[in-house]
Amino acid sequence: MNMNYSSEMTYEGKTFSKENMLKGEYENCTFAECDLADADLSGFRFMDCLFRGCDLSLAKLNDTAFRDIEFIKCKLIGLLFSDCSKFGLSMNFYECNLENSSFAKLKLTKRDFRDTRIIGVDFTGCVLTGSTFWNCDFSGAVFDGTILEKTDFRNSFNYSIDPENNKIKKGKFSLSGLQGLLTKYDIFVE
Repeated sequence: MNMNYSSEMTYEGKTFSKENMLKGEYENCTFAECDLADADLSGFRFMDCLFRGCDLSLAKLNDTAFRDIEFIKCKLIGLLFSDCSKFGLSMNFYECNLENSSFAKLKLTKRDFRDTRIIGVDFTGCVLTGSTFWNCDFSGAVFDGTILEKTDFRNSFNYSIDPENNKIKKGKFSLSGLQGLLTKYDIFVE
């Protein structure tokens, strides 16, 4: 099957969940204010693309490739990033809403998550070595067997991370975030 190839294109204000988006490869493309909610992006390849102000909530991501992707001010609710192609997976998130999404068992080293809602997100078995979480809300996020070595949480809040069940060596935490490392011990720090 031949796949569509688009390079250096800008898609603005499109609704791809209602009209068909051509399955294929998108390289150096910009998606601005596009509605991809509930879209089936299975098998699509996105390389060096920018998504700005887009809604991809509940999109299907079976074997979807996201390589060197920037998500800015996007709504990414309920996405199973864990279904994406693992090869070359590389994404950064700025001012996004990732509520109830899953990154389970993915390798996302040296990634940026800034000013992002990470509420109810599943990071089970995820490798986040060297990643930065700047001003992120982790209410209800799950860290289980997660590798968080050299990961920076200093400006984030509402996380609950069990140091005995996750690898956090050389992780960076603020004094105010200490409570998030002691949750399981039912200890209160004031």
